Amino acid sequence: PPPAARRCRPPLPAVEPLLFLATLSLGLQGPLATQYLWDRLGAERGYSGPNTTSPTGCRNDSAAADPLRQEVEALVSHWSLCINLGGFFVGLFSVTLFGPWSDSVGRRPALILPAVGMAMQAAIYLLVMYLQLHVAYFLLGRILSGLMGDYNLILASCFAYVADTSDKRARTFRVAILEACLGIAGMLASIGGGQWRKAQGYINPFWLVLAASLAAALYAAFCLQESVKQQKPAKLFTLSHYKAVYRLYTAPEHLSSRRKLALYSLAFFLLVTVHFGTKDLFVLYELGSPLCWAADLIGYGSAACYLAYLSSLGGLRLLQLCLEDTWVAEIGLISNISGLVVISLATTTPLMFTGYGIMFLSMAATPVIRAKLSKLVGEMEQGALFASVACVEGLCSLVATGVFNSLYPATLHFMRGFPFLFGAVILLIPAAIIGWIEIWDSNNDYSHFSDASLSPADG
Repeated sequence: PPPAARRCRPPLPAVEPLLFLATLSLGLQGPLATQYLWDRLGAERGYSGPNTTSPTGCRNDSAAADPLRQEVEALVSHWSLCINLGGFFVGLFSVTLFGPWSDSVGRRPALILPAVGMAMQAAIYLLVMYLQLHVAYFLLGRILSGLMGDYNLILASCFAYVADTSDKRARTFRVAILEACLGIAGMLASIGGGQWRKAQGYINPFWLVLAASLAAALYAAFCLQESVKQQKPAKLFTLSHYKAVYRLYTAPEHLSSRRKLALYSLAFFLLVTVHFGTKDLFVLYELGSPLCWAADLIGYGSAACYLAYLSSLGGLRLLQLCLEDTWVAEIGLISNISGLVVISLATTTPLMFTGYGIMFLSMAATPVIRAKLSKLVGEMEQGALFASVACVEGLCSLVATGVFNSLYPATLHFMRGFPFLFGAVILLIPAAIIGWIEIWDSNNDYSHFSDASLSPADG
């Protein structure tokens, strides 16, 4: 359109409220569902509950060796694993189907469907609680949500929406704003969900889970405008959508871009795996000796973790005034590595919070990587790209749970904080990858400039 028409066109509604609502729903649902499984399965076996003993690592040996408690722990772990794996494998196929499909038909259908799916899952969970149905129905709800794309499709579609509606210069900051929404919603869910459950049980908080999911679906249906510029009808159930994701990494044209796409994806995988893995262990580490934190300190520690999203957003904005995005990501990785090293050695509460404070820029690297990935593909490939990134994040969660949750008990006898030190060492790899790509690009640009500046006589 002509410049005058562009100036008069109203801006598209923000997608951030939708991501906030979906993340709030997920953040409430995950911990509450696990606690419900514990209470329900424990009650069925005559176990009075997990709060009858002191925190892990600060209690006596007889409580730790309670065979009934161990049985309940094993059952909860079994059902949690089945529910998560069921949702992951179903979602793996649906996200890579709906993501590329949204490149043709638009982002709004790929935002409405998973929000409705999350609402259906919350409704099934409420039925289980009201009617005391078997906990296997939790798996049914998770699979139904996975079939409609689940939270990962919302994540992928929101980032694709931002890529559609932002120019390349501003894209990194817009992506960082989306990630800050994740932190704010996660902080509210973690602090409010536990207190609400203690006061009113499980049912009322799950009504909020249902309401937040429905509100996200209604916002996508009636408030968002379509961001895909050239919509066209496309079949949903076709292998071409999976081939679109495959072609991102294997197309022979633009070999340099595809190579960088693979390297940035590897860096993203390692970074997010460490983030998920260490985050899962923070509470266990704080409960154990010598810290022996109570519930209030654990809540403050969780809030400090989520505040890193906001501090990283502000730091990213300031650093972008004088540095390229790559070096902002490197500073974020240095912040993350340094904080994990301090936490691995923390034996006192002040030192633990010092580690959290050092990590104030730890979330600056992921928006940079997402934005760089987005800039490597065309406008009609954003849905396929962020669908693959969402699948990588799902895989990160599984790998992190398997690696870090196994490493923690195996290293307790010589260093309780070893998994955090291990994570810090792993983060050196994405730091090296990002720095190498930037240096390689700079050298190529310099060589091209030198070649172009040579005159025929110089030759």
